[in-house]
Amino acid sequence: MTAEFDARPSRGAFVLMAGIVVIIALIPIIGYSAHQTEVRSNNPGVWGWIIAACVLVALVDMICLKGLAIVQPNTGQVLVLFGTYKGTIKTQGFWWVNPFAKRTPISLRTRNMVTPTIKVNDIRGNPIEIGAVVVWRVVDAARASFDVDNFSSFVDTQCESALRHLASIYPYDAHEETQDGKVMSRETSLRGATEEVSKALAAELQDRVAKAGVTIEETRLSHLAYAPEIAGAMLRRQQADAIVSARFRIVEGAVGMVEAALEHLEKGGKVQLDDERKAAMVSNLMVVLCGDHSVQPVVNTGTLYTG
Repeated sequence: MTAEFDARPSRGAFVLMAGIVVIIALIPIIGYSAHQTEVRSNNPGVWGWIIAACVLVALVDMICLKGLAIVQPNTGQVLVLFGTYKGTIKTQGFWWVNPFAKRTPISLRTRNMVTPTIKVNDIRGNPIEIGAVVVWRVVDAARASFDVDNFSSFVDTQCESALRHLASIYPYDAHEETQDGKVMSRETSLRGATEEVSKALAAELQDRVAKAGVTIEETRLSHLAYAPEIAGAMLRRQQADAIVSARFRIVEGAVGMVEAALEHLEKGGKVQLDDERKAAMVSNLMVVLCGDHSVQPVVNTGTLYTG
């Protein structure tokens, strides 16, 4: 890979002033020499040579002035002289370089790119749609100029390739492992671990674009969804998972309430229930607490053990 180094340009203001002084000085000399040539039209002599020398000096002066270059903030200029890399100017200002050197300006500003939404299969084979926002900038202008053909197009292609690979190694949604109603572990997924996925995308993308002298500052997923052909089925599955989870919480809470009720009734010793009555009471309370609709009460007008 190309090793970047700083060029050593001269101050452009001094060269510009010198060039202007030379032009101003040549004007009266050429004018006077032309007048003498007309006076001595039969034998111009040395005055003709003076005019020719002044014209030559003026041409050299104009060529030297072509080496003036203005470098804007956060912009670099890569110098190439007769096919040889001669350094990079990154310091803003007005400079003078070899007028025969080719200057290629490269922006060092931060760039923002939104990848197109692509369709890819996740690790479980589910087709999903995914897109990302990538923030990047050039830090090595020499590599960006010489090591890749078109660094901007190269970054675009590598972003899409890295995004496809990332989506194929993670599931869209996580599966939880539970024990006694508690979540023991959660699988890393595209939807549930966006920060981790974004860091993984930035790390992989940095490895891919390092050869182009580019650094990745930030990546974020901008679009994530199931493909239209399975979106309906996956929505129903998510709804079923939510219902099961909600039912589990309701049953867990109802069991705790029934235990508390039985303990409270038997605490003072005022009510003594046999196993059959306890089972009936537990059944009735679970129906009341876990039912989807309001319960119609039945009033018992008999004794405790007769209807």
